[in-house]
Amino acid sequence: MNRRRFLSGSAASALGLTLLPRLGAFAQTPDTSLSGNVTFWATYNTVSPEYQVLAEQVIPAFKELYPNITVDAQAIPDSEMRQKLLAAVAGGEAPDLARMDIVQVPEFAELGGLAAVDELIPDFAAYSEQFYPGTLATNYFQGHYYGLPLDTNTRLIFYNPALLEEAGVTAPPATFEEFQAAAEAVKALEKEGVTGYSEGGSGAWNILPWIWSNGGAITNDDYTVATGFLNSEGTVGAVNLIKSWLDNGLMSETILGGGLATSQELAEGKVAMIIDGPWMPAIFAAQYPDFKFELSEFPAGPGGSVSVVGGEDIVLFESSENKEAALAFMQFIDSPAAQLDFAATGQMSVLKELEDNPELPAHFPVFQTQLNTAQPRTPSPAWPKIDEAIGAAVTQAITGEVDAQAALDEAAAEVDELLAKYAE
Repeated sequence: MNRRRFLSGSAASALGLTLLPRLGAFAQTPDTSLSGNVTFWATYNTVSPEYQVLAEQVIPAFKELYPNITVDAQAIPDSEMRQKLLAAVAGGEAPDLARMDIVQVPEFAELGGLAAVDELIPDFAAYSEQFYPGTLATNYFQGHYYGLPLDTNTRLIFYNPALLEEAGVTAPPATFEEFQAAAEAVKALEKEGVTGYSEGGSGAWNILPWIWSNGGAITNDDYTVATGFLNSEGTVGAVNLIKSWLDNGLMSETILGGGLATSQELAEGKVAMIIDGPWMPAIFAAQYPDFKFELSEFPAGPGGSVSVVGGEDIVLFESSENKEAALAFMQFIDSPAAQLDFAATGQMSVLKELEDNPELPAHFPVFQTQLNTAQPRTPSPAWPKIDEAIGAAVTQAITGEVDAQAALDEAAAEVDELLAKYAE
C-alpha cells in the first residue's frame, strides 16, 4: 500500500486553460457555433477564493474558447440552495446548471428535475473514466448518471506524531490491528484525559469507513436492498469493534456528542488519532500554527482501506433550453486546467490524472490515493432518513442499549422500506 506522510501545504499556481473537453471532444480554437446564456447556481460565498477563481479565471477562460456563450454565475448560500432549487424546479424556473451536494442529486433526479448526462455526452462510458469511481457514483440513480463530479473529499487518519512516539509507536497504523495497538499504547501511558482515538459522531459519515473496510456494506450494489448487508457480519463486526474501543477507554466519548472538537483534542495532545478531511490542514494552520501533525490512509481491514466520498457535483436541469452550451461549460469546469485553478483554493480535484500533480497542495496526494477506493453514501432520495436509521442503530449499539446485531437488523428492515419507495 502506498502510504505518505504529511508535508507542509502549498498553493497551486493558476494555469491557463489550453484544451477544452466538449461533448467528449477537445476544442483547441475558439468555437463560435454555440451561443446563449448559461445560468449557474453555485454554493460559493462571493468573497470566497473559490468564487473568485470561478468569476475571475474559469469563466473568462471559457469565454475565450466560447465567445458567444455568457455564463451567469450566481452565488447561493449552501444553507438555502436545496429549498431554492426545489421551488425553482416546481415553478419551472430552474437554472441551467447548479453545484449540488452529492447526497442531493438522487432527490432531484427522482423529481424529474435533472437531465441524464450519460444520454447527452457521446461515449459517456469512456469520458467518465477520468473521474474517481466513487465521485462518479454519487451521480447515479436508477440506471443513469444525472451529473458530473465537480469537487471531492474523503476522510483519513490525522495523528499527533509526538504523542504516538511517546507511546512507542513510530509509524502510522496501516491496519485495524495496528490502529488498535497504537490506541492501546497511548492508553498505557496513563495520562489523564488522553486517549488513542476520537471520532466526531456516530452517523454514517463517521462510521461508514470502518464498516466498508471491515468488509461490511449498507446495501447491495444496486442500492435496492439493505437486509443482508447493513446487518451483515462485516457491518456488525465494525460496530462492535468501535463499541469495544469505547468500552475499553481506547477512544474518547466525543463520538456520543459533546466535548471538545476532535481537532482541538488532537492539537492539544488529548488524543493521538482522528479521522478527518482535506480541510483540516488549513484549520490547524490558522488555529494551532505550532502544532505538527501527520496523516496517512485509512487503516485496512478485511475489506481493504475504504473511506467515504464527500463533495459536490455539477448538474444540468431538464428544463434548460440551452443544454449544449451548458454541457460545454459543465465539461469545461471539469477539465484539468480548471480543476487545477480551483485546487489553488484547497478544493480537491475529481480527476484521476491529476494525482500527484506537483501543482497541487502538498497534502493532497494521500487523499487522492484514498479516493481510488472511497465509496459514496447510498445514492438515494431517501438518504437523509437512511442516515438517521444508521446513526440511531450505531448509537444504540455502542452505548449498549441494544445488541449490535439486533439494532442493525431493525435498521436494515427500515432501510429496505425506504429503498422500496424508489425502486425502478
